Amino acid sequence: MEMDPAESGSTSEAARTAAAWRAAGEQGDVAAAGRCLAATIEVVSPLTAQFRFCGPLQVQDMLAAAFEVISDIRYHTEVGDDVTRALFYRGRCGTEQFEEAQLLRFDRDGLITELTLFGRPLPGVTAVMAAIGPELLRRQGRPGMARAVGAATRPLAAMTRLGEAHLVPLAEPGRN
Repeated sequence: MEMDPAESGSTSEAARTAAAWRAAGEQGDVAAAGRCLAATIEVVSPLTAQFRFCGPLQVQDMLAAAFEVISDIRYHTEVGDDVTRALFYRGRCGTEQFEEAQLLRFDRDGLITELTLFGRPLPGVTAVMAAIGPELLRRQGRPGMARAVGAATRPLAAMTRLGEAHLVPLAEPGRN
């Protein structure tokens, strides 16, 4: 179900921000996405509970890395209200397709104060993890750590691709 706030007659600041956020994501436009963020923005990652990205600068840095490794972003569903919305898109990281859910919370001005990300399927999520971590670290001027994180995450991404292709089909319901 695709929801276009302009078609539904919704003209709230949150609806306008969500529409601008979707457009920025589909175009890979970090600056446009940054205009949707409140000064107090926090991003809750699906990849780690160790830290959050806080403030527009950290979030825009994370988005720049994401837009570098994620392509073909197409939003397909939006639900919610002027306080909280959930947006869903399909995209690709390398050869892996994946889907991401984004839980957005808005302030009184309609800017995003919190963004919580959820992803599926596992091969797509691990492909994003293996690509975005090193990209983000390179952008931060930490090439050695980028190589270490890449070396640590590539095997997990490979294992999930292998499992998805060869083991998961054996567990299909109704298969003997």
